[in-house]
Amino acid sequence: MASWRLKVTLTAVIFAITAMIGATGQAARASEPERVEVTGEIIDTWCYTTEVMYALGTAHHRCAVWCAVGGIPVSIIDENDTVYVILKIDGDSHNASNPTVVDIQTHQVTVDGLLYKRDGVNYLIVETVLADGGIVNLTHEDHPIQPQ
Repeated sequence: MASWRLKVTLTAVIFAITAMIGATGQAARASEPERVEVTGEIIDTWCYTTEVMYALGTAHHRCAVWCAVGGIPVSIIDENDTVYVILKIDGDSHNASNPTVVDIQTHQVTVDGLLYKRDGVNYLIVETVLADGGIVNLTHEDHPIQPQ
């Protein structure tokens, strides 16, 4: 099931990039990296983007862990609803199923890293998790625990 999700996610990403290239005639170059500190909730991109399930906080924690273990890219969403796709975290050589990412799913974190911007997407290479506030977004009282 996770491989199906990954294929759908990758297909959506490829479609979006192809559409952007078609609209402009060429892809925008990536920005120079900028050192940033970002505070927000760790989310999985599949549920957040597709809105298949409520994708935030305690109601979504179990599903978010499953997505991360299955290789679905994770992101940080800040208080302004800006999404930062995490490419790497804590010096790991890959992001899929990274134990650090799995352990902090749906947690409120502050991270330090390098931000790259390309084609309207924020890509983040997290060098350090500065603070981990745990799960602070208590959504299970308003939304059922997912998946049901």
